[in-house]
Amino acid sequence: MLKKILAAVLTAFFLAASFSGAAEARSLWRDNSFGIYSDRKARNVGDILTIVISETTRQSATASRSNSKSGSVSIGAGTGVFDFLKALGASGSDNWEAEGSVTDNNSVSGQITVTVVEVLPNDNMIVEGTQSIWQNRDEHKITLRGIVRRDDVTFANTVPSSKVADATLRFDGKGPLNAKQRQGILTQVFNFLF
Repeated sequence: MLKKILAAVLTAFFLAASFSGAAEARSLWRDNSFGIYSDRKARNVGDILTIVISETTRQSATASRSNSKSGSVSIGAGTGVFDFLKALGASGSDNWEAEGSVTDNNSVSGQITVTVVEVLPNDNMIVEGTQSIWQNRDEHKITLRGIVRRDDVTFANTVPSSKVADATLRFDGKGPLNAKQRQGILTQVFNFLF
């Protein structure tokens, strides 16, 4: 009885295999798949990550300069052939003082998603990205480029901007509003000349 059941099962299996076409061998694990224990942190060229920008700079400088100079010259009355010279005296002085102070406070915050463009031999990643925002015909563009260590990438796939080495962070803008904030051509010429 057992032999008959086994023969029926094998016959059914071979029939199903012959009708289904050629069988393919596939792996149970997909390549580059993310399991429940793996993370999705950027590590290869083309991967993306988010830079959290939080930069604050403060600069304060005070300068004071002074300079003074004085001198005097006197000539006595001439004798003999030079008796037409009368006693003369001259003196002069020069004073100069300058003072100045500068205080700058800058604060920038935001986020920009960048792409890994190169992986260095020490596993550091060169990242680069541009974000362009248009509002009322004005464009506001943020461009960032720098080097990120893999150890600094958080589990949320973010990196604080303070951890980006050789960072270049650039804010540009163009449009009617930005054009009004620039000096006119004549003002620029006068500032250049004077």
